[in-house]
Amino acid sequence: MQMFDAGRKIWTTKEEEVEAAIEEFIGILKVLEDELGDKPYFGGDTFGSLDITLVSFYSWFYTFETFGDFSIESRLPKIGSWAKRCMQKETVSKSLCDEKVVYDFALMFRKKMGIE
Repeated sequence: MQMFDAGRKIWTTKEEEVEAAIEEFIGILKVLEDELGDKPYFGGDTFGSLDITLVSFYSWFYTFETFGDFSIESRLPKIGSWAKRCMQKETVSKSLCDEKVVYDFALMFRKKMGIE
């Protein structure tokens, strides 16, 4: 998926390449935010398959933001609100990996690959 590939570049590239990776990632999320509009979910009032697919990336947001030193919510407030709304659903919050566990994995991977 394009969104994950762009996000991966944020935490796996050298410092001088991170800004371009962030802009690519934000550009993809901007398209999604425009599609979301003022609806609570991508399917309108109903939490649907597209929401399920996209919210699975939410566990990675902290990692992207930490390594990229940016805030998704400040740049894309509708995506931020949507993600929080999705996380209020018990089925979502209990099924996603903790964001700190994902970050620790990324940190370990970077060290192993000599990116740090």
